[in-house]
Amino acid sequence: MPQWSITGDQLAGVEPTSADGRLVSEDEYWQDWYDGADLSYEWNNGRLEEKPVSDFETFQVYLWFLELLRHYLRLQPVGKLVALEMGFRLSLRSGTVIRKPDLAVVLDSNPVALDLTDSSYHGVFDLCVEALSTEKPAYVHRDLVVKKAEYAAGGVPEYYVLHREHGNLAFYGRTRGGVYSPLPIEGSGDERLVRSRLLPGFQFRINDLIRRPDLDAIRRDPIYSDFVLPEWTQAEQAQARAEQARALAEREREEASRERDQASRERDQASRERDQASRERDQVSRERDRASRERDEALAEVRREAVARAALEAELARLRGTSGG
Repeated sequence: MPQWSITGDQLAGVEPTSADGRLVSEDEYWQDWYDGADLSYEWNNGRLEEKPVSDFETFQVYLWFLELLRHYLRLQPVGKLVALEMGFRLSLRSGTVIRKPDLAVVLDSNPVALDLTDSSYHGVFDLCVEALSTEKPAYVHRDLVVKKAEYAAGGVPEYYVLHREHGNLAFYGRTRGGVYSPLPIEGSGDERLVRSRLLPGFQFRINDLIRRPDLDAIRRDPIYSDFVLPEWTQAEQAQARAEQARALAEREREEASRERDQASRERDQASRERDQASRERDQVSRERDRASRERDEALAEVRREAVARAALEAELARLRGTSGG
């Protein structure tokens, strides 16, 4: 019998055939379809349901939300994230389903611990998140209606539906009556805010799911700054304070230097003034000495003139006496 070889190029061009709607037992599903098929399937009470793929922009919404949730759980380690199509089983009045949410959280307080070596979860997730595919109306109905009812009936406390369009976003919390009601939306316009009741402090703007601001922007945003890299912001603030302190110290050093220079100039000025005063005192002293010498010379001249006058008068008297005799 001839052997036919199939090349990689030929395999790459083969589209996997969907088994959506096929009837299989639960045992067959776990053995052959849960993680061994070419396509991803969930199991709905004996029937395979192909898990659709979201469009790229919705995938970006999913990634942004996943990153936000990762940052929250890193700082508030109250549970663990589950992805990679890990399924869980719900035994409902309407039948049994096995669902693979696109993202889920198992709280540490959940009575069923997450087995880190298992590829499925044997309890009920605390949060389920689906990235909505709008490729077919049936996919929209499944996430927004069917799974909403299943997750509520199965006891999932919160259920979020993500999509690139505002109108397809949904955020539900389970009531005491076992049904979902929308989580309260705070604020208005672009500031509409969703706060999780399950995860204390976890919150996000609905509009940010569409805009998807980058990491640097959200860690500086007061809505997210408490759980998105606060240590970075704190380090930056500490650095800014240190730089301000260094700048203040530098200004104080410069001011002290200016004051020292001013004091030095004032000392120099005082020294020059003292020197000037000393020179003026010396000048006054020299002038006093000169005046004293001039007085002494004048007195001596007066004395000499008096002596000369007395001598002259004596000579005149002698001459008069001689001529009279």
